[in-house]
Amino acid sequence: MAGELIVSISGIKDRTLADVTVFRDELAARDVPASFLVAPRLKGGYRLERDAATVDWLNHRRTEGDAVVLHGYDEAATKKRRGEFATLQAHEANLRLMGADRILEHLGLRTRLFAAPGWTVSQGTITALPRNGFRLLAELSGMTDLVRGTTSRARVVGIGEGFLTESWWCRTLVLSAERTARREGTVRIAVSAGQLRRSGPRQAMLDAVDLALLHRCAPATYRWEPKPVRTDVTDAA
Repeated sequence: MAGELIVSISGIKDRTLADVTVFRDELAARDVPASFLVAPRLKGGYRLERDAATVDWLNHRRTEGDAVVLHGYDEAATKKRRGEFATLQAHEANLRLMGADRILEHLGLRTRLFAAPGWTVSQGTITALPRNGFRLLAELSGMTDLVRGTTSRARVVGIGEGFLTESWWCRTLVLSAERTARREGTVRIAVSAGQLRRSGPRQAMLDAVDLALLHRCAPATYRWEPKPVRTDVTDAA
């Protein structure tokens, strides 16, 4: 039984969209979909609702089979070295989730998938997510079905946004992806869009993808799937 490959990209905005598009085309040439980790507010005063080109691009990509994953609400308000949802109580997490959800719904990008900045979430956030209709939580060490209460263990490794960016780490990411693929596990690799203009991180991501495909990992996105409806058909007497 083959493993699975999930590639995610964060930090998508007007200044990074060109690099993301080129990288996405490289994935498309390999028949690999992407999961876009989207936040309404980013550092530097960026607001997604003011960036029509990026919103249109994301909507188009989703119609083509890519996934949109909520990735926080306001990165600019996050304390240094601490993920936005890493320590929040349920009440505050609830307010931020409601705010982010409202904006994405207005932009046609509403999603029931969530991955916190830094991939770390507090218990309060875990409590608030299903209350706001979210069905899947992607964390550092696994993916939790918030409806069924089950978790699939698979660690994410990445470049940028909390992960290292040095050349030795890029090599480590490639080796980690190959090792997981050989074991027929789920290869989860992530990259910050700002790193895609650098040849080293971009090539490391593509090398990891190619090795996972070589070991027959099935390309996929973050997703939540309802249980299939079972129908029993009996022959008429």
